[in-house]
Amino acid sequence: MRIVIVSESFLPTVNGVTNSVLKVLDYLSAEGHDAIVICPSAGAPRSYAGFAVHAVPALAYRQFPVGLPNPQVHKLIADFRPDVVHAAAPFLLGAQAISSANRLGIPTVAIFQTDVAGYARRHRLGQATKLAWRIVRWIHDGAQLTLAPSSTAMADLKAIGLTKLERWGRGVDLAMYHPAKKLSPATARLRTRLAPHGEVVIGYVGRIAPEKQVERLRTLRGLTGVRVAIVGDGSSTALVKKELAGIPVTWLGKLGGEELATAYAAFDIFAHTGTEETFGQTLQEAHAAGLPVVAPRAGGPIDLIDHGNNGFLFEADNDGELRAYVEALAIDPGLRARMGEAGRRTVLNKSWSGICAELMGHYESTIAAVPVFAPKS
Repeated sequence: MRIVIVSESFLPTVNGVTNSVLKVLDYLSAEGHDAIVICPSAGAPRSYAGFAVHAVPALAYRQFPVGLPNPQVHKLIADFRPDVVHAAAPFLLGAQAISSANRLGIPTVAIFQTDVAGYARRHRLGQATKLAWRIVRWIHDGAQLTLAPSSTAMADLKAIGLTKLERWGRGVDLAMYHPAKKLSPATARLRTRLAPHGEVVIGYVGRIAPEKQVERLRTLRGLTGVRVAIVGDGSSTALVKKELAGIPVTWLGKLGGEELATAYAAFDIFAHTGTEETFGQTLQEAHAAGLPVVAPRAGGPIDLIDHGNNGFLFEADNDGELRAYVEALAIDPGLRARMGEAGRRTVLNKSWSGICAELMGHYESTIAAVPVFAPKS
């Protein structure tokens, strides 16, 4: 199969959109498919996994490159003659790609990955929220299929009138993130650093940005026998450090690969704080590593956490519940072990190869449904 992947984010920018695109490209390469990538120009490599990467002009918005519509996009799609166009988190660049594909008679699959409602609430956008949802509907209505990562996202998209919808989650590296890593020398060394007196380690992994609400961990102030470890960086780092003053926190910075897997292995509990996750990939990684997870009852985590079995869901506006659930796990190693084992079982069927094979099925069904779809002049 020939696929054009148009992504609003790509390397060197690392986030959920980029990571899922990379996993799809790795799968396509391993399975012998052909693809190209179209992305914003922001230092992207010229190729990835053997596929050409085409960067188009972009502007910076809040340190994030935004790809701009460009005639090159239509030409690249037309010249490559793909079977399907995959639009990852489409905005300006993705909207143009969907429009071009429609004119060329090529089916499109759009991946929804932005919590518009949560972003609007946090920024108090008021009436602008309706405009934001109209833009989402306009973009995704042009695609033959939109894939949503969670039940909450599906409900939001149905509420604005979209009907061509299916669920598509995300995979997790079950070998990289594994409970056995708790026994490695690297994990032992990190544990000594994080918990020098045998404390329980509460871990967070992700960007330190306004929407992640990491400052909510201040509710853990005063808990005895616990320490906090934070992996990640971002624009809210200074604010979060101020809010967490007085709490024993180790700042591990941005980690990836084996270093990130070791960090998960060194945690005892995983705490997620943000309420705007359309999916929640770090929760899956924590479960794969055998950790109990505490997260808000909002967005993607609702689908990933079986409350009381593999973790706890606290009410989104209730920091007291966050503290209570963390404390319950901190004082009960048996409960941590049982929930960690349940978390690992939860993701055993979530390998990236399986998730990407599911995506191929969506491609194929979309292509098969397009005989009545004719190119527009």
